Amino acid sequence: MKLGVLVLLTETGMEEKIAKLREMNFDSCQLCGWNPELFNDENAEMVNLACKKYNVTISTFWCGWSGPSIWNFYEGPHTLGLVPPDYRFVRMKELMKGSDFAKKLGVVNVATHVGFLPENPNTTEYHSIVTALRQVVGYYKKNSQYFLFETGQETPVTLRRTIEDIGLDNIGVNFDTANLILYGKAHPLDAIDILGKYVRDIHAKDGCYPTDGKYLGEEKAIGDGIVNFPAFVEKLKKIGYDGPITIEREIHGDEQIRDILKAQELLGKLI
Repeated sequence: MKLGVLVLLTETGMEEKIAKLREMNFDSCQLCGWNPELFNDENAEMVNLACKKYNVTISTFWCGWSGPSIWNFYEGPHTLGLVPPDYRFVRMKELMKGSDFAKKLGVVNVATHVGFLPENPNTTEYHSIVTALRQVVGYYKKNSQYFLFETGQETPVTLRRTIEDIGLDNIGVNFDTANLILYGKAHPLDAIDILGKYVRDIHAKDGCYPTDGKYLGEEKAIGDGIVNFPAFVEKLKKIGYDGPITIEREIHGDEQIRDILKAQELLGKLI
């Protein structure tokens, strides 16, 4: 298992970001792109040159999409990912554009949040999202890539059912340890038993369960939440996972750097 960290794709400053990553003794990252307008040849060349210069590998391209995104239990189902019909077509095209961009980077894994997948498989809503996902995943297959669902907004069983119903062999999971808790859907120690065979990258993140019915739980620095990373890493070893573990801390500034370095030390000892 190799530790990495998230790096945000921006129009300028990518070499400085990759250099900073190397300065922190990481040689792996997930490149996270939330602006589809940046998925172009010029930026692909800029990222490739920086990664080559500092000998950094991109484990996964995390592909965002345009439009509203409200991260709670009321507006979230109507704004996030491909599930809302009003934004689905545009976002499908953006995810395909992200696939092409990742191909220019030589990246095989492309992840995203699909949204609040319907739990009832006997509905028109569920079948329509599966049909849309099959189109997107099929496009990724033509690019010799894996489409990764990031965990969190659905139960692990719902996600596994959706993967099985799409029915293609280039689907995986970007397993976010904290999101499962923040959304109140599962504990990662249990979810890994259901999704383990599909996991191709991991967001190492910590947090606590929601305390009300509208808002997500609170993200924490690794070690300050309820993930239990010693037990989680031990479980990864038991199932034979030997892929990347990407540290994520959803704050900014000096505190974010301190928490990432703390996580690097903690996880480094465990793996």
